[in-house]
Amino acid sequence: MPVALCALSHSPLMGKIDPAPETGRAVDEALDNARTFVADFDPELVLAFAPDHYNGFLHELMPPFCVGTAAESIGDYGLPAGSLPVDTATARALTQRVLDAGVDIACSAHMRVDHGLIQPLLLLFGALDAMPVLPVFINCVAEPLGPATRSLALGRAIGAALDDRRILLLASGGLSHDPPVPRLADAPPDVAERITIRRPVSPGQRHAREARTVAAARAFAAGDTTYQDLNPLWDNDFLDACANGALDGFAAHPVSWFTEQAGHSAHEVRTWLAAYAALAACGPYEVTQRFYRPIREWFAGYAVTTARNGDPR
Repeated sequence: MPVALCALSHSPLMGKIDPAPETGRAVDEALDNARTFVADFDPELVLAFAPDHYNGFLHELMPPFCVGTAAESIGDYGLPAGSLPVDTATARALTQRVLDAGVDIACSAHMRVDHGLIQPLLLLFGALDAMPVLPVFINCVAEPLGPATRSLALGRAIGAALDDRRILLLASGGLSHDPPVPRLADAPPDVAERITIRRPVSPGQRHAREARTVAAARAFAAGDTTYQDLNPLWDNDFLDACANGALDGFAAHPVSWFTEQAGHSAHEVRTWLAAYAALAACGPYEVTQRFYRPIREWFAGYAVTTARNGDPR
């Protein structure tokens, strides 16, 4: 079965705070290579594993996993808003097969997605409607979080359920980073309400929230130690695990280990774990690109990988 993978970090700070020119050129080259890889593979469907940042999923109802049978970009950080061309029939069939495999997964007929999904799609394809997509949400932010091994179980169930089309597995998130994403346990009352109960968000409110994130990133890039630092050693150990198929050992660590080693938002590697597990379920694979830079301006250990197995045509 022709399956390929592209996993990459996202950052809403791309285009808002520039890293050193050499770093920017290296990222551009890595993304160009990823686009070439994807174009050569010529996918018929993109199955995208992505987190959310309290834009689509709130504490009023927070599933660990959810498949979207329809999805809409909210248009945060200046990204385009609008409907995605979701393959609804495949999304419904995939949900049933994952449930049949013993992995509990929710299903949304109106999934709201933010930059965590939209930015990678735009970077690879240039538009929201360029390619049929099947969005799979993985909770990587809202506590409590289950063990990371559950993401492997999800990925393996999805990999076993894929059909014979050329399918690109897209993972978005990570690696080490700890930006100021609120947590319910210690949030002030107004923030706790915002991340729990869905309310209309005005353009002004959204701009103010995003401006605070940009300001925090500028401070972090300038050396502010309020935020947990990036961990390049941890990031590269994780990339080694992806390349070597050593996913089980990495995912077996307790939830607290991920946070202590690499920050609260490092749990976004769950999207990578699911995607690589889905790829492995389709047979042996080879990583064809591995790029990594710790980029403080983007508040992230930034990585791009591509991998493939099976017959690309």
